Amino acid sequence: MEIQEKIAVRAAAAEQEIEKFLPEQKGYAGTLYEAMNYSVRAGGKRLRPILMASCHRLMGGDGKHLAPCMAAIEMIHTYSLVHDDLPAMDNDMLRRGKPTTHAAYGEAMAILAGDGLLNHAFTILGKELISCDEISMKHVARVIAILSEKAGIDGMIGGQTVDVESEKTGSLITKEKLDYIYEKKTACLLEAAMMCGGALAGATEEQLMELCRIAQKVGLAFQIQDDILDVTGDQEVLGKPIGSDEKNEKATYVTYEGIEKAKEDVSRLSEEACGLLDRLCRKDAAAQEEADFLKELFAYLTVRDH
Repeated sequence: MEIQEKIAVRAAAAEQEIEKFLPEQKGYAGTLYEAMNYSVRAGGKRLRPILMASCHRLMGGDGKHLAPCMAAIEMIHTYSLVHDDLPAMDNDMLRRGKPTTHAAYGEAMAILAGDGLLNHAFTILGKELISCDEISMKHVARVIAILSEKAGIDGMIGGQTVDVESEKTGSLITKEKLDYIYEKKTACLLEAAMMCGGALAGATEEQLMELCRIAQKVGLAFQIQDDILDVTGDQEVLGKPIGSDEKNEKATYVTYEGIEKAKEDVSRLSEEACGLLDRLCRKDAAAQEEADFLKELFAYLTVRDH
């Protein structure tokens, strides 16, 4: 099976689990629930829940309590995109070939839908925590701590803050500041996905840090590839406008390093992530299967066209 097919199979499985945790579209706040569900159902690679589930199996997890954690991280990722697309941020009207949430439901409802998804994610995790036995409770609590930190003010939101401030003030983003934005805004949620999968399986602190290092490299490679696609991509394939970085005079990795060096760095980072993965992987067949899948996934992310 080709890697695209493997991703599609795992994404479909993730979709099924996520769907179970979406709010029912009824009652006085029905429009809010509809906007939340529209945002989640808009598609996407489901990369973060896929990574979480794969790392969970890699570290010997049995799948218990995994589904709500997968749903939670995808809701947090989705809320960040809903808010990113708002007029006050990137002002995008199209995502994945569909109208963005504020384009479909209005700006106020999009803000509320994003807020709703973030809060609903932690409601799901809190309810799951209550149902756990003593050992599982510690694992789920660790997931909550990781996810809230990586998505919070010293993680994804911090990166977005620096990005927005740099754009709004018109100041030149230095290479060091750009690295900070990429690490926090993009890599942190991938780190959360991989670390949460491991934490739920009872991984040690040392193993979690190794998963974090792998995800840092994958996250940087993923973001650089996004920058490359903004220059070389096809709008119909991407499902969003291309050339927006140049039009907005936004500094990117390509600005500093050029296309060819950026492509080389994406490939190098993917290879380094695979090397770290080999060191971490247990030697049983199940773990090796997941390691092989992750390597294929990392390689695919370096050549994707959307």
